[in-house]
Amino acid sequence: MNEAVNNNLTDAQNELLEWIKNYLKDFQHSPSIRQMMNAMGLKSPAPIQSRLKHLQEKGYISWQEGRARTLQLVDSFIGNEIPVLGSIAAGGLIESYSDLNETLDLSDVLSKKDIFALTVNGDSMKDAFITDGDMVLMEPVFEKNYLKNGTIVSAMVPGTGTTLKYFFKKDNKIVLEAANPNYEPIILDPNDVSIQGRLLAVWRKC
Repeated sequence: MNEAVNNNLTDAQNELLEWIKNYLKDFQHSPSIRQMMNAMGLKSPAPIQSRLKHLQEKGYISWQEGRARTLQLVDSFIGNEIPVLGSIAAGGLIESYSDLNETLDLSDVLSKKDIFALTVNGDSMKDAFITDGDMVLMEPVFEKNYLKNGTIVSAMVPGTGTTLKYFFKKDNKIVLEAANPNYEPIILDPNDVSIQGRLLAVWRKC
């Protein structure tokens, strides 16, 4: 295997990066932490997580800590295709961000870095013209305090799941509201919810 050495990475970081590149090329989805441990000859996940964190900080990968299957090479976000990271509930809360297995070509409208796509499951956002089977393009959110009320977001409740809803701040609570009267609002303490992205566009396959 011919490895392209990146001068700002350690040997261990370079080794992992090149292995990840080859794995993604061969299998078209992200490896698990255990697979990376085995490939690097390690018995603990800590060194892998540390290397992934450094690779992300240095701009080589995009990765949600603790969720290896969200790992992607940054270069793959900058071309003509957006990675589809999985499905998101538009009903109840479900586990999301499954293995990457599809890309969405939006070269004409792609203008932001790190955009990701999710497939909608359910009808809770139907009155916002987002229906089951649609794909939503999301821009990462790094600080929910700056979100405007009424923004459509992908929100993760740790240990429960991820959902697509309107975002509101009310009385020191985060309220996630559906665009369908059949669904009750989800009311949460700010520390109990992670806002992963805000809606940029909806893509419907006819």
